Amino acid sequence: MKSWRRQPIVCIALVVINVIVLVICMFTGDLLYDKGGLDAFHVLVKKEYGRIIWSLFLHGDTHHLFSNMILLFAVGTMIEDKMGHVRFALLYFASGIGGGIFSLAYKVMTNDWVMSVGASGAIFGLDGVLLAMALLWRESLSDMTPVKVGLMIVLSLYGGFAGANIDNAAHIGGLAVGFAAGCAVCLLRHKRFRHFNGKFQ
Repeated sequence: MKSWRRQPIVCIALVVINVIVLVICMFTGDLLYDKGGLDAFHVLVKKEYGRIIWSLFLHGDTHHLFSNMILLFAVGTMIEDKMGHVRFALLYFASGIGGGIFSLAYKVMTNDWVMSVGASGAIFGLDGVLLAMALLWRESLSDMTPVKVGLMIVLSLYGGFAGANIDNAAHIGGLAVGFAAGCAVCLLRHKRFRHFNGKFQ
C-alpha cells in the first residue's frame, strides 16, 4: 500500500471541492457564479482578479463537472505521483491562471463579455505537463509516449472546437502554460541530478 506521500491527496481535494461547490450552486442559484465567474468586465474593469482562480471551481452543470473531474483525476493522479503534492498544486493553478489570462485576452480582442466557468484550462495545463514529462522525463511514464499524449491533446482540443459555448482560449492558454511549466520542472530536475552525479560519482 502506498504511503500518504504517494497518495493523490491534492487531486482528490480538488475533486471534492469542485463537487461541493456545484452542490452549493444548486441551492444558491447564481450567487457563486455572480461572485466568481470569469468575465472581462469584472476582472479588468472592476479589478476582481480573484475570479481567475474562483472560476476554476465553478461548473455549469453536473455533466460539465463530471467530464472535467474524470480528466482531472485520470491525468492528475499520474502527475502528482511523480511530481509530488506541492509541485502538482503549483502546476495546476499556474495552468488555470494562465488559461484564465488567455481567455480574458481573447474576450477583449473579440469584444466578448460572456462569463466563463470551469477547470478545463487547468486540466489542459496538466495535459501539457504530461507531454513535457513524456518528452523530457520518459522514465516517469512507462506507458505514455509523446505520440499518445499528443494525440490525446489533439482530440481534446478538437472536442472543444467542435462543441458549443466552449472557452477554447482557456484550453489553449492552459495547455501552453502547463507545457512550459512542465518543461521547466523536468529540466530543473535533470540539472539537479547531473550536478549530484558530477559531484559524488
